Amino acid sequence: MRQALKKACPHKRLRLPQALALPAGERSGQRRSVHPWCIWRKGIGAEAQDIAYHRAMSQTHFGFETVDEQEKARRVRGVFDSVASNYDLMNDLMSAGLHRWWKHYAITVAHPRPGDRVLDIAGGTGDLGLAFAPRVAPNGLVVHTDINEAMLREGRDRLLDQGLALPTLVCDAERLPFADSAFDIVTVAFGLRNMTHKELALQEMNRVLRPGGKLLVLEFSKVAPPLEKAYDWYSFNILPKLGKWVARDEASYRYLAESIRMHPDQETLKGMMREAGFGHVDVHNLSAGVTALHVGVKC
Repeated sequence: MRQALKKACPHKRLRLPQALALPAGERSGQRRSVHPWCIWRKGIGAEAQDIAYHRAMSQTHFGFETVDEQEKARRVRGVFDSVASNYDLMNDLMSAGLHRWWKHYAITVAHPRPGDRVLDIAGGTGDLGLAFAPRVAPNGLVVHTDINEAMLREGRDRLLDQGLALPTLVCDAERLPFADSAFDIVTVAFGLRNMTHKELALQEMNRVLRPGGKLLVLEFSKVAPPLEKAYDWYSFNILPKLGKWVARDEASYRYLAESIRMHPDQETLKGMMREAGFGHVDVHNLSAGVTALHVGVKC
């Protein structure tokens, strides 16, 4: 079935409904200035080159390390290229299957209805897309996206094996290639912490939502204080060893533990979402704060 669906719906050619796509002339580098440090024009003059230079020299964190922004993008891509084939198995092992309940809870809170248009950012291996699709059928749409092609291919193949062909697109959450107010629901599960400019990604998610639409951010967060020592011991001793034994990649899972500690806590992320334009934000702590679901409503 997968091969038949691949022939019918090759992922290299994504044909979105016209209402979702950006107008001609607003593609990629010619969009309005979402990034304050970018100049969206065809020619690159001295000013643009100077901005590009400073952007390349800007620093951010990769786990506990301080690196250039371009270096972080390269290394995050390397992490997910490495873990893609074992991603679902490792999620089950690391969370003892709890990630499935967390995602089910997010779907329930999203309350998708038939006809809704859903954008799944950092959709990876397709868990949320697979759950959303029957709930928005027959006239709805789920767009499955990720910045990492290896993860996206794993997800696309998994969805095709289930008989489901979704629009599948490699794209950057900080520069979404969709029209304003195009979606009813936007989701990002366990992906926001890997984004370099989280505030810009949140602004883009707000832009592509219709007024009254929901953003759901499911992410590892700040665990309850009584559990901190045990959680730290598990994160830095057990997770890397699981990665070494199962995925033969200890470093990527050490990065996972470090990236969780560097991610904004519940209240900080709530404030960031409000600054991005969400008029109402609720926070749902799951499993004593190991994970939090932030739900923002665009007013």
